[in-house]
Amino acid sequence: MITFPESKSAVLTGAASERGIGRSAAHFLAEQGWNIGILDLDETAAQKAASDIASQHGVAAAGAGANVADEAAVRAAFDHFEAELPQLVGLVNLAGVSSPVPYLEVDDTEWRRVIDINLNGVHYTTRRAVETMVANGIGRVVSITSVSAQIGGGTYSKTAYSAAKAGVIGFTRSLARELGGHGITVNAISPGPIDTDIMGGTLTDARKKEMAENLLVDRIGTPTDIAAAIHYLLGETAGFMTGQTLNVDGGLYMH
Repeated sequence: MITFPESKSAVLTGAASERGIGRSAAHFLAEQGWNIGILDLDETAAQKAASDIASQHGVAAAGAGANVADEAAVRAAFDHFEAELPQLVGLVNLAGVSSPVPYLEVDDTEWRRVIDINLNGVHYTTRRAVETMVANGIGRVVSITSVSAQIGGGTYSKTAYSAAKAGVIGFTRSLARELGGHGITVNAISPGPIDTDIMGGTLTDARKKEMAENLLVDRIGTPTDIAAAIHYLLGETAGFMTGQTLNVDGGLYMH
């Protein structure tokens, strides 16, 4: 088993939103001693989130603003993180956009927007992060896909989103093959319905109950459910798990 450095950092993209999976995961990881980099489109929010994490958990934290679909901006953000934080060990690709537009109404602008952020963004952030991980001989990459990529939609978002998230699964598997020999694992997490604003806004109790009827458990997911899975896949003891898509979906995929 490859041993992690005593002080390790994880960068999370799209983690500034107060009701998002990313913010929850950042706090969860910081509680376990990870130093945190938050990359978000909203630089002010990213820096505030980082400041809150540092003060609450006593770890090093830094925020940077970048559109993940802009490779130059992504690389600049990672340069900032590496100047401010201990060794980069983990990357969590959370930044994404929903797309409830029916396929026959999807124009070129919408298609490119969704693919650029949900798939190209994962490539740009991962490409920069693994350069450092390969040099150090250790790393963990975790990307968020979606159950809609596996069952062909059927959730809030439709075809453009499902296609991009399916691309993340293929990207994950292929990259795991290429980077395994460098001490790097690459995995994906496929959430089912999670109570965040990406589902179209704050969910009512009635809507939560309706969505839970399609699950094997009696509730929809919470950001903490996904944060716990991220923590496991980033961990030192998860080095034998790579190229996998972990379904954290209340049983939706097998329903």
